Amino acid sequence: MDSELEKIRKVLRMVAPSLMRKQNVIATGIGYKVVAGKTTSELCIICSVEVKKPFSKLRAGDVVPQHVQGVLTDIKPVGSIRAFQLPTERFRPAPGGVSLGHYQITTGTFGCVVVRNGEKYLLSNNHVLANSNESQIGDPILQPGPHDGGTLSKDKIAELSEFIPIKFEMEIGNDQSCNPTRFIAATVNTIAQFLGSKNRLKPYLAQQQVNKVDCAIAKPIIPSDVEESILEIGSITGKQEATLGLEVQKSGRTTGHTTGVIEQIDVSAQVSYGANKTALFQDQLMAGAMSQGGDSGSVVLDKDNRLIGLLFAGSETTTIINRIENVFNALQISLP
Repeated sequence: MDSELEKIRKVLRMVAPSLMRKQNVIATGIGYKVVAGKTTSELCIICSVEVKKPFSKLRAGDVVPQHVQGVLTDIKPVGSIRAFQLPTERFRPAPGGVSLGHYQITTGTFGCVVVRNGEKYLLSNNHVLANSNESQIGDPILQPGPHDGGTLSKDKIAELSEFIPIKFEMEIGNDQSCNPTRFIAATVNTIAQFLGSKNRLKPYLAQQQVNKVDCAIAKPIIPSDVEESILEIGSITGKQEATLGLEVQKSGRTTGHTTGVIEQIDVSAQVSYGANKTALFQDQLMAGAMSQGGDSGSVVLDKDNRLIGLLFAGSETTTIINRIENVFNALQISLP
């Protein structure tokens, strides 16, 4: 292999300049050829591109040949290559995975670029872009988010376009129509206290409102200020239905690029939004500890960069994810 490697090195030194001049080629190197998604043992010259384009979209002189001077080639989509920045910093253009938020929240994560009616939008959570139902259409969206230094005067990147309202469970509180329920709860709590129990009942309305998504979109002020790749991951290659045991990844504002495994499907979960606001979600996915506060809005992908969900909640040991089909159907969006 050493002699073969030296031969390819010599060829690469000669052809690298001409390969780099081809449209979309941003790097060249030596590696193992990938065939049908599997890495082979065959050395080749790899041309890295931002996005892999069909031949019909390229000029004849920009097509990478299958061989150069007897050496095989391969093409690898890698997204835009840039000097590393923290996800909390200001990005223009902004990729998915960086700090973003409604001007009145702390911060969350820009998930990815989506399309509706031929126009680009930024996808994230309702509680990131729409302040948990408390916003107005047209409100400013900042990148980075306010907690990371984003300001209205210089960091407005988009305006809120649509959000799917979160249906919060209603604690009865002062609702006079529910006096009997409050009386029953108070009686049970008195008995529990007498018996030494620390558990208490809270009176809630009997009818629970069910959610499937925590999602919203915002329209960029300047479309070129956002890009379709995901920080530290690259380009999205499509969509995929999540299954048990599926290896997944995400890039988020707080914990950056992390990986995990889908541990549960068909999940129903009570999610706290603080200030006595709780919402019931059904048809969710659950992964392990791959996120923290501020990662909300990250898109979750499989290891082949296929989109499977939208991260929105979690704990110290779990991550809760909206199924991507539910998100896309609710907002009537698609991938670019």
